[in-house]
Amino acid sequence: MEDTIDTIDFLDTANQEIDGKYLTFFLDSQLFGVPISDVVQIIGMQEITPVPDSPVYAKGVINLRGSIIPLIDIRLRFGKPELEYSDRTCIIVTKLEETYIGFLVDSVNEVSVIEEENISSTPTVISGNSANTYVTGIGRLHDKVVLLVDPKKILNNDEIKQVEKALDQL
Repeated sequence: MEDTIDTIDFLDTANQEIDGKYLTFFLDSQLFGVPISDVVQIIGMQEITPVPDSPVYAKGVINLRGSIIPLIDIRLRFGKPELEYSDRTCIIVTKLEETYIGFLVDSVNEVSVIEEENISSTPTVISGNSANTYVTGIGRLHDKVVLLVDPKKILNNDEIKQVEKALDQL
């Protein structure tokens, strides 16, 4: 797949320090964050083309300026109930391995700086939860708790290969 996706201006890593910066987003009223270095672009909802025989959380693909981007509904991937998409629903485009993947979230909040001293490791009490594999830490941001997520761990290597194989067949 060609690198045809533009990076949002404020995410230009050549001109800014990005350590400790996270794009925060909501699922229900819960706040999550992904390292800004993993974000390629944020876009609004697009027309989604379903792909047969996909997992329930793989909603389909979009055509973004000539690039086919598979979409993963983070709400479903994290075991939350499905909701109808709204005008606040956003797609966070990331690049995993050599594949662009869009993550559907309820809404994007902001880019926040979370200092290392304000990040705790994930408590072992929730290690039985499968979401714990992609939650890499818990950040404190003012009076809020932010679950920090590694987008590279939302899908395992087999699932990424499955997505790449499905894209090759399109």
